[in-house]
Amino acid sequence: MSQDGSDTDAPRFKPPTNDPWKGFRGVCAGTLILEMIVVLLALPVVATVGGGLSWFSTLYIVGLAVLMVLASGMQRRRQGMQINLALQVLVLLGVFIHLSIGIVGLIFGAVWLYLLYLRRDITRRIERGQLYGQRE
Repeated sequence: MSQDGSDTDAPRFKPPTNDPWKGFRGVCAGTLILEMIVVLLALPVVATVGGGLSWFSTLYIVGLAVLMVLASGMQRRRQGMQINLALQVLVLLGVFIHLSIGIVGLIFGAVWLYLLYLRRDITRRIERGQLYGQRE
């Protein structure tokens, strides 16, 4: 604290007018729903091209889809991104069921890497006071 009682480590900028994290959480939730749809669309591919569906492959694909829907509702939690990335690892491991699931995992893996970049960029912009409404 300085002599006048103000905190010298206080942020120089006021918080953004609109919460940027609310929109970011919406994008993450929407990405999970889109990924869930694509993973479920892999069911007929595995059934016809992959030699048929076994009980394990069906349970794995449908289980992933259910977990993605549940995780889309957990984006407000602090560990939301870790849950998203853990689900992405499970999708990538789906290559052992069929190659098409692994390809879906690679494509959405690139999307999640971009979302990590965006999260870091938003954090930096807030710290620098570059978002709308942070400066007088």
